[in-house]
Amino acid sequence: KKFLVEQRSNMPKNKGKGGKNRRRGKNDNEETKRELEYKEAGQEYAQVIRMLGNGRCECFCFDGVTRLGHIRGKMRKKVWVTAGDIVLCGLREFQDEKLDIIHKYTADEARNLKTYGELPETARINETAVDLAMEGDGSDDDIGIDFDDI
Repeated sequence: KKFLVEQRSNMPKNKGKGGKNRRRGKNDNEETKRELEYKEAGQEYAQVIRMLGNGRCECFCFDGVTRLGHIRGKMRKKVWVTAGDIVLCGLREFQDEKLDIIHKYTADEARNLKTYGELPETARINETAVDLAMEGDGSDDDIGIDFDDI
């Protein structure tokens, strides 16, 4: 006695190319030559000092003021802003202590801005948050103990 087993599958055939994890690994915005964005009225160049979380960061504007920066929604999970980055910010007319980050410059673009005179010569481009924090201290780590006295 032989039994013929017929197997029917109601599962759909895989026709796609994977799920969202595949898209996550892909770098769609290939680094092509993009046009350099200059500041307009109501905008300012800034350097990110430290990240605060929730899409916010502390930014040092090149007009000499430190402000609270907010990463705009279009950039939020696509463009990673980190400490030390040079960014273009929109200043708020109604809140002088806050700004919105509009555009992030690559290191090459920031260097170009510096050579064109858009950024001041004091702007440090490839600096990390630690370097910026250490420079802002101004102290020589002198705690007032001289070992010659002991």
